[in-house]
Amino acid sequence: MQGAGNDFVVFDNRRYQFLLDEIIALTPRLCHRRFGVGADGVLVLEPSQKADYRMIYRNADGSDAGMCGNGARCLARFAVREGFPSKHTFMVHSETYRAEVFKDSVAVEFPVRPKPGAPVELFGREALEVYSGTEHVVTWATGEAELDDEDDLRNRGRTIRNRRDLFPNGTNVNFIHPLTGGGLMMKTYERGVEDLTLACGTGALASAGAHHHKTGTHDSGDYGFEIVCSGGLLKTSFSYDQPSRTYSNLKLQGPAVFAFDGTYYFDT
Repeated sequence: MQGAGNDFVVFDNRRYQFLLDEIIALTPRLCHRRFGVGADGVLVLEPSQKADYRMIYRNADGSDAGMCGNGARCLARFAVREGFPSKHTFMVHSETYRAEVFKDSVAVEFPVRPKPGAPVELFGREALEVYSGTEHVVTWATGEAELDDEDDLRNRGRTIRNRRDLFPNGTNVNFIHPLTGGGLMMKTYERGVEDLTLACGTGALASAGAHHHKTGTHDSGDYGFEIVCSGGLLKTSFSYDQPSRTYSNLKLQGPAVFAFDGTYYFDT
């Protein structure tokens, strides 16, 4: 499946009952773009006693991504195909998320309440750290041309991602530039994929919050940005509480598409 070009191998573990260690070991093989299926990560649907199902997501290297917004939308559409209702809930670690599957898009509501950290300087640019279900840092490009230089973004993203003095757990790195009309152009270097991806859902939410925090009105209220990624358009919305400077009611909406069904054979 793919959500705005962020692609995933998806399967229902109620059938296979792989242990987590087995999923982790299998993920790099599935995600390898030469010797496997090829994907940014693996999505697994598992039973849950607290929600309709549990979402397991592993990065292409098998590491724990925390939350994946584009992946969540894809798994929600997959779940509906497997018989779940169009409106349902799912668990990621200890948090409960809500999904609604439409004909042409999927919307996911996030329970997290991020509060951007203090600005830091990275490569001479202001950057903000925002937790939107997983770790992100957002920095601003000087123009669209800068976002076209993917070799430079890749090198800077790799360096920032590995700044353990600032980000002990590593981080995802979002480069953004405001567009005429209020939207944002975004490119993301993703931890665990270790490369630029065509889109990042949690990165879109982090970028929307960071850009509002830096440039928008700071009155309490509801806001949102359309995020233009290389793989497609993502829509974000959120509520802002001025006294606490906290964001809530985070919602991500965008495409979630089946690419193909198949059978993968591997040595046990």
